[in-house]
Amino acid sequence: MIDHFLEKTALESSTATVVVGMSGGVDSSVTAAILKELGYDVIGILMKNWEDDTGCSIEQDAQDVARVASMLGIPFYTAHFAQKYKDEVFSSFLEDLKAGLTPNPDILCNSQIKFKYLLDKALSLGAESLATGHYAAIEKDNDLYTLCRAADSTKDQTYFLYTASQRTLSHTLFPLAHLLKSEVRQIATELKLPVAEKKDSTGICFIGERKFTEFLKPYLGLSPGKMITLEGEQVGEHSGLCYYTIGQRRGLGIGGEGQAWFVVDKDVENNLLIVAQGADHAALYADELYIKDLHWIAHTPELPLTCTAKIRYRQEDQSCRVEGNRVCFTQPQRAITAGQAIVFYQGKECLGGATIVARGPTLYEKA
Repeated sequence: MIDHFLEKTALESSTATVVVGMSGGVDSSVTAAILKELGYDVIGILMKNWEDDTGCSIEQDAQDVARVASMLGIPFYTAHFAQKYKDEVFSSFLEDLKAGLTPNPDILCNSQIKFKYLLDKALSLGAESLATGHYAAIEKDNDLYTLCRAADSTKDQTYFLYTASQRTLSHTLFPLAHLLKSEVRQIATELKLPVAEKKDSTGICFIGERKFTEFLKPYLGLSPGKMITLEGEQVGEHSGLCYYTIGQRRGLGIGGEGQAWFVVDKDVENNLLIVAQGADHAALYADELYIKDLHWIAHTPELPLTCTAKIRYRQEDQSCRVEGNRVCFTQPQRAITAGQAIVFYQGKECLGGATIVARGPTLYEKA
């Protein structure tokens, strides 16, 4: 029934054992279905990374995984990684927020939990590979594995996978690499999977439907301070720098005449949130940034390197030059945010990435 889609996956039939990381969503469910159809010995595993289920969908997700696994006739287990997640992802997340950064826990979860502990679990069960519902592709040239963009550019998730190692890629399958999201939905419908129409999850998994500030209050408390303009005039009060990010418009509580207000900087030492009016204010733009923890996936290129980059998910590729710990852009970039990732590309290949430490002088500062 789905033979025409199986051909698109470019995967060959196999009886090898594979563990599928199942989340209860349509992508991981179709991943398991495709591999089952191709003859793989499929084992489904749901990761439970959070103990407090308030506002989280883990119970519903577990029920959905169980229903899909039953339909496909595959075993299904739950892997409990909550303590590891707390120690290696959530604690780091909180520390970065306290330092005034805007971290991305999804990237850390991939590197520290999914493609570390879950992969180890898969291999311990005798599986040759871990398969996930990520929209990304893996290619092999001789003994070198490269991470490449997915066919569906609107869903490509290589941005979140830039920390992948050669070991990770050698034991990973991405069956959705060459499929469009619409085709994944169609497969789920044709197979009558109960999650065919389930909405995609968004936001940070452990926060769920709760408001970001309300969730973090018990961990970080409130540290109110002044909200000031670039000229030093106080225009409001903030509830804690950790609850704001560069480029933010909503939730500032500033009225008055003129254009909307945006966060343009944070003064952590003095607990000041700096704002300016206008979505295209010069203080929001800079043409260089500084990085740490630079990671190359397949090989270490000679620097300086001219390539393209993204400083946030779904951003269009931006031309840049990587010069060690500094990255210079051809065009100024809006809302460069410390703590976020910058990911590098050459054509379809994801070369690797790094964590943004700071931006260079803004256009406002250069004027």
